[in-house]
Amino acid sequence: MRIYDVIDKKRRGVELTNEEIQFFIDGYMSGAVSDYQAAALIMAICINGMTEKETTALTMSMANSGEKADMSVFGELSVDKHSTGGVGDKTSLIVAPIVASLGCKVAKMSGRGLGHTGGTVDKLESIPGYKIALSTADFFAQVNELGMAIVGQSGNFAPADKKLYALRDVTATVESIPLISSSIMSKKLAAGAKSIVLDVKFGRGAFMHTPEEAEILASNMVRIGRNCGRRMSAVITDMNSPLGYAIGNSLEVKEAIDVLRGESYGDLREICIVLASEMIALVKNISYEESRALVSEAIDSGKAYEKMKEWIAVQGGDVSYIVDSSLFPESSIKVNVYAEKTGYIVSLDAQKIGFISVMLGAGRLLKDDPIDYSAGIMMKKKTGDFVREGEIIAVLHTNKHDAVNDAVKEYLSAVTIIGRQTSLAKSPLVYKTIR
Repeated sequence: MRIYDVIDKKRRGVELTNEEIQFFIDGYMSGAVSDYQAAALIMAICINGMTEKETTALTMSMANSGEKADMSVFGELSVDKHSTGGVGDKTSLIVAPIVASLGCKVAKMSGRGLGHTGGTVDKLESIPGYKIALSTADFFAQVNELGMAIVGQSGNFAPADKKLYALRDVTATVESIPLISSSIMSKKLAAGAKSIVLDVKFGRGAFMHTPEEAEILASNMVRIGRNCGRRMSAVITDMNSPLGYAIGNSLEVKEAIDVLRGESYGDLREICIVLASEMIALVKNISYEESRALVSEAIDSGKAYEKMKEWIAVQGGDVSYIVDSSLFPESSIKVNVYAEKTGYIVSLDAQKIGFISVMLGAGRLLKDDPIDYSAGIMMKKKTGDFVREGEIIAVLHTNKHDAVNDAVKEYLSAVTIIGRQTSLAKSPLVYKTIR
């Protein structure tokens, strides 16, 4: 078998066999297949697409290219959630304790933020003492005893995906549904959970810009997961506006605490209830309605909040910050952003607002950039709200004096206000669920 023939076959739009796909991945990992040959093949895939059989084979080959976590010790109870990324998305901090409090096992490896999207690990590191690295033995022991653990990505999971993603990033082949699907699912399969719920976002702050594009991606990933023996569900959610009111690391942790205490309502709580309900429904094999009742009770009774305190304490974090979130350090500069006219907020550009939080110090553009845990944005008004000229619509938190003026201008440019409510067309939070 020659890589030349594999490239030629896909260039002509012919379906590749499982053996040809495995030959490509093995060769690329060993160095027998060069970058330019791999680039030619993924460009052919980008142009001609892949069948469901091909995409599943590529996913499995990448998942098997490195280490795999063995969750079989937890039987049918292991469950994971993956979000395709967004602004203000702190759902893992809320969903994991809810699901663990209901008897499931959540062994989660999360990443850092990059660009306009935040990272779960950065948020957790804003809690003094929290350990993002655990030994494999300690990680599994904690999940077994407590029901959950969230650590930074480690080990050598799906290394073929990392190598291919770096190549796609510089060859204009990122936007390919089969390649995106196999990239995400190879990591999820390597992580080992029996049940997987996907939060596939669309809109200004997401990679997929329309709900239709998100649905195609979600359907692809659900089929791949099922073909690989996983129980799957995908929730397609709106990311035209940031999720919740807080953007920035400790600010988002505080908002997550408020949701688990039953002190915060709105879009963040609703999305978390939906995701947790899907997870419980998969694991316990019950209806969504039954699952939602259990999830709501876990929040309202305080059971999920107690689980969060246990989790933070066991993983080395100072739980007093969870009990009294006013202990989190605050930025030295807080600047109000005022509405420039009276009317209804019809849109908030989530991507632009995400980058504003980076300007303020809450995020990074390069993976090694330092971040300020106290920096970020507290939105006071969101899409659909009526505002009066001169009313506070957001408060910017920063320790960077030179960022303030530009950040205020950028925030105002991210907000669209019109005078008539009749022009308002607000999207539903959940566009569709694929099971």
